[in-house]
Amino acid sequence: MKMFMLKATFLAAIMFVSVLFGMQQANEGIQRMKGYSDNDFKSALTLSESEEGELQASVLGNDVSSHDLQQKKQRLEEMKAYNFFSSLGKSISEGLSGLTEKSIAFITELLTGE
Repeated sequence: MKMFMLKATFLAAIMFVSVLFGMQQANEGIQRMKGYSDNDFKSALTLSESEEGELQASVLGNDVSSHDLQQKKQRLEEMKAYNFFSSLGKSISEGLSGLTEKSIAFITELLTGE
């Protein structure tokens, strides 16, 4: 059992390093494909600290502040929006769970002969 855990941990570590290596290679490939370094090209997420010491975030070039996030959260709570797909997913999962439980109970009844 110890050997299995050691092998599984080692394999997970190798896979993690491989993913990071692949991401780095993809980034370098994109830079080579462009052929030049563009300073206007913004990264997906940028964090910076202002002169007052406040942390500022930018996601895909759009500035984001905690005040904006609080307003959006408050708006969503006020709307109490009904999400059709969420309720559909919940009902499907409940149905499948019930069906699975009944199937397992039926199979065990057949096997035990009660």
